[in-house]
Amino acid sequence: MGWASLSEDACLRFASASAAVIVMLISTPSRAIESTCFGTLSNGRLENGVKLPLNGPNFSSYSPLASTLGRTYVHSKVLEVVVAAYTALEQSAPGKVFVYGETGWASGGRIRPHRQHQNGLSVDFFVPVRDRTGRSVPLPTSAANRFGYDIEFDKGGRFEDYTIDFESLAEHLYRLQVAAKARGVGIALVILDPPYLPKLFATPRGSFLVRNVKFLKGAAWVRHDEHYHVNFAVNCVPIEDYHARASTTTPATVSATPSSMRGPNLSSRRKSALSASVNSG
Repeated sequence: MGWASLSEDACLRFASASAAVIVMLISTPSRAIESTCFGTLSNGRLENGVKLPLNGPNFSSYSPLASTLGRTYVHSKVLEVVVAAYTALEQSAPGKVFVYGETGWASGGRIRPHRQHQNGLSVDFFVPVRDRTGRSVPLPTSAANRFGYDIEFDKGGRFEDYTIDFESLAEHLYRLQVAAKARGVGIALVILDPPYLPKLFATPRGSFLVRNVKFLKGAAWVRHDEHYHVNFAVNCVPIEDYHARASTTTPATVSATPSSMRGPNLSSRRKSALSASVNSG
């Protein structure tokens, strides 16, 4: 039977059903994948890493190019948590938009310039912002500002025409914590520029965050003013098991990072001479 012989209503029903089947076929394999993390955040690897969606109704990647190059892979449990939190935010923070940043390689390992992000459990989220009219807008990220990482907010949370929306930031962290707990995982640590913590804790979700989420109290090796770094808590296999397995199999991916895929080179004005023992993103 051809399209010409179908009624308009029948055509629409057929097209809708076909689209649903296509979405199911595309999404099911990714959801079925169970990742395995090895080692630690700063000395780890990832097996069966999954890529975060490029965008959704209220969120987007910091760079479609970076996503294509493979810089936005995470552990499957982290994917579930991140997507569930964004879905919940559609109801609890309607009209607000969010941007996520770097995560890691599909197989983990060092992803420069980050010190962590090695086993699929670290995610950078750019701060939600309002423009001069008070409207929620994505933080502008492009090659001109090293994909957002070279943006500098002042102590009041302002950059040019943008102001950090601490209430939306707190709501996002709350939804991440709730989604993580529901899936049997957790948030190990959040890194945000320390001067911003009082503003965050003054929001309606502030008291919950103080009681339930661990924040880095000292300064990290770079200011986390334009983004907040979240480490998720998932049980991982010792890194020695990964090396033992790798020694008996042919690596599926090249571990060295090609120069064309290296991350944003953080400018010297953003770097602080702080102790290397401090856990940071």
